[in-house]
Amino acid sequence: MSETADTSEYEVVVVGGGPAGLQTALYTTRLGHDTAVVDRGGGRAAMMLDTHNVIGVTEETSGNEFLATAREQVESYGGDVVRDFVTEADETDDGRFRLVGNERTYLAERVVLGVGFSDERPEPPLPRTGKGLHYCLHCDAYMFIDRPVYVMGTGEAAAHVAMIMLNFTDDVDILLRGAEPEWSAETDEQLRGHPIGIVESEITGMQKSDDGWLEAFEFEDGTVRNYRGGFPMYGSDYNTDLPEQLGCELNDDGTVAVGESGETTVDGVYAVGDLTPGHNQIPAAMGEGVQAGIDIHYGLREFPRDLESIRADGPVDAGAVPGIGERVHAAADDFEEARAPPIEQPEAESPADD
Repeated sequence: MSETADTSEYEVVVVGGGPAGLQTALYTTRLGHDTAVVDRGGGRAAMMLDTHNVIGVTEETSGNEFLATAREQVESYGGDVVRDFVTEADETDDGRFRLVGNERTYLAERVVLGVGFSDERPEPPLPRTGKGLHYCLHCDAYMFIDRPVYVMGTGEAAAHVAMIMLNFTDDVDILLRGAEPEWSAETDEQLRGHPIGIVESEITGMQKSDDGWLEAFEFEDGTVRNYRGGFPMYGSDYNTDLPEQLGCELNDDGTVAVGESGETTVDGVYAVGDLTPGHNQIPAAMGEGVQAGIDIHYGLREFPRDLESIRADGPVDAGAVPGIGERVHAAADDFEEARAPPIEQPEAESPADD
């Protein structure tokens, strides 16, 4: 990396410090490329009270703890993690990318967008996220086995999630909150063929237990219904300002169109995690980060030089290797020195007495 008063230059800049972005940065850094993660803070992973479905990470690990460990790992291998909010992005005349943040500007040969989306939240009253309000069926359905569950929403997704939850519990309601259902006639017929309650009345209040978990909702019609928790299904607001500024193609659902390794339709720009199609899961996001990181390495690595270059310029000079940045090289030396046991030198032998 080289810096001026206002600009920092890297080989790779990852925008977004969630699981996908941090996993990408971990790979690009360990593979020898000067990398920065520019993170504004927050995000869906940071809101998790507990971490589910990540092998090797136990349930009591919060999202903030999980992300803090990941940031420390990236930094330990020589990457930078910067708190900043990138608001503008474009391509420069020399084929690099300029990212303008509130604090400084970043220049990069490769850009990785891991800026995700925001869940559309229903109107209050609502329980706390993680204690009765949940956004990930595959993460949290397990905790509602044999518990009363609600699904909020009026669309196709709400109807299908309600039916799916019957795999975990026999007590499922759809809460329309005073609105008319918008699912199709076929879905309505399918839904009514399952033992699911449809509650039309709006929520007017709620009851919580001493530990902050939801216990019940109070409704406008005077009823009180007990729930352990549930899922609002009102859609997602994808953070597409930066991909659109860079000219990346979007899918009809608002996600960024990507290839197998997260490459977008703009050469040199990648997208990973919740911003792309597929399951919005930490392990899935981390897998996308791995794919993107390796693909970026293939495009940026110095060696092997191709035969055409060798024939034109001659053999690689021994002074040109290794082909990694100075910062990453220095961090690797420090890392290994801290981990390796000291080498004990043998004591010099005294000359034998005659």
